[in-house]
Amino acid sequence: MSPLTPYRRLFALPGTRAFTLGNLVARLPMGMFSVSAVIMIAGARGSYALAGAVTATGLAATAVVAPWTARLVDRHGQARVAVPATAFALLGGAGLVACVRFGAPDWTLFAAYAATATTPNTGGMSRARWAHLLEGDAAALHTANSFEQAADELCFMLGPVLAAFLCGTVAPEAGMLVGSALLLTGVLLFTAQRSTQPPPRPVTTSGSPVLAPGMPPLLLSFLATGAVFGAMEVATIAFADERGHRSAAGVVLALQAAGSCVAGLLFGALRRGAPSPGRTTPADRAAGPARNVEPFDAEALAARRYAVCVGAMAVLLTLPLLAVRLTGSLTVLAGALLVAGMATAPTMVTGMTLVQRRTPEGRLNEGMTLAVTGLLGGIAGGSAAGGWMVERWSPAAGYTVPVVAATTALVIAALAARTGTARRPERRLALGPVNTP
Repeated sequence: MSPLTPYRRLFALPGTRAFTLGNLVARLPMGMFSVSAVIMIAGARGSYALAGAVTATGLAATAVVAPWTARLVDRHGQARVAVPATAFALLGGAGLVACVRFGAPDWTLFAAYAATATTPNTGGMSRARWAHLLEGDAAALHTANSFEQAADELCFMLGPVLAAFLCGTVAPEAGMLVGSALLLTGVLLFTAQRSTQPPPRPVTTSGSPVLAPGMPPLLLSFLATGAVFGAMEVATIAFADERGHRSAAGVVLALQAAGSCVAGLLFGALRRGAPSPGRTTPADRAAGPARNVEPFDAEALAARRYAVCVGAMAVLLTLPLLAVRLTGSLTVLAGALLVAGMATAPTMVTGMTLVQRRTPEGRLNEGMTLAVTGLLGGIAGGSAAGGWMVERWSPAAGYTVPVVAATTALVIAALAARTGTARRPERRLALGPVNTP
C-alpha cells in the first residue's frame, strides 16, 4: 500500500478538503505574528528588549484567554465564536501597527498586542472536526492527527520566513498586515464549511479538562516539551550569530521543522493495530450501550507509546548538543536539527491523541487549547532559560536546556504511564459521539 493511500482516503470524505484549505490559510499567520512584531518594533524603537517584552506579554495573555475562547467554541459552535474572536484579535494587531507607526507610548504596544490573545486555536478546531467525522475509526483519526501536526510544522516553518521577507523587502508593517489578512480569510473560509462542524454543547456537566484523569501529568509534559522548542530557538539564533551567520538561523530552524513535518506524514501512514481508546467502533454502537466502555489496557498502551516517543525525542536532542560541542559547525548543527526534529511530530501526535481521549465530553476544544497553552508557556520559559544559559555561559551551553527539558518530559510521561496502571480496568467514554496550534 502506498504511504499516500491513508491520506487519499482521508480527503475523500465530503467537505474535508474545503475546511482543511481554509484552516491552512488561517494557520500560516501563527508563525508570522511574533516575528513580524519583533522586527517592526525593534526597527522603529531600536530595542529588541522592548520587542521581546511586548511579544512575551501577548504570549502570557494568550495563555489566559485562549482556554476561555475554546470553551465558548465548545458551547456555542466554531462559526459563532471564531469569527468575532478573530475580528477582535485583528483590531489588536491593527492597533499595534498604528501605535508603532505613529510613535505612541510604549505601554500602548503592550495593550494592543495583548488584545490579539482572542485569536482562536484553528489547529484545535480542525482536529475537532476530524474527531467528529472519524468517530470510531482509530486508524483514520491517527492519520488525521498526523496530518494536522505536519501542517503545524509546515506553517511554523514557512511563516517566519514569509514574515521576515515581507518586513525586510516591502515594509516593516507588511508582515503583520498580510498575516492579519490571511488569518481573517482563512477563518471565514473554514467556518463557512458548516457540514463538517461539530455540533455545539450549550450545556455540559463535564468537569474541567485540567482535572480530568490523566490530564495533569500530560499537560505538565507539554509544558516541558514547549521548553524544548523555546530554548532551541534562542540557542540556535545565538550560535548562528556567534559564527557570523545570524541570517541563516531561520533556515537552520526550518530544517528542524522540516524533519518533523516529514516524520509526521510518515507516522500518519503507519497502520495502528489497536482500537482508539475513548471512542466506539461501529460494532460497539450496533451492540448497544453495554459495550460502550474503554478497555484500560488500550489506554495504558497509548500512554506507554507516548512515553516512548518522548524518550526518542530526548535521545535525539543530544545530537545538536554534540554537534556544537564537538564540531562548532553550523552545517553539522543543521543536519543534527533535521534528524532531531523527526521525533517531534510523533511525540506531539501521540500526545494530542491522548488529550482527545482524556478530555471530558463536550469540552474538547478547551482541552486541546489547554495543551497548546502548556506548550506556549513552556516556550516562554524555555526561551528565558536558554537565553540565560547563552548569556551566562555560551551559545553551545544553551543546547543543554532542550536536553534537560526533554528528559523532564520523559520522566513525567514515564511515571504517568506507570502509575496509570492503578486506575480501574474500564471507564466510561470521555468523549461520546460528538467532537475533538
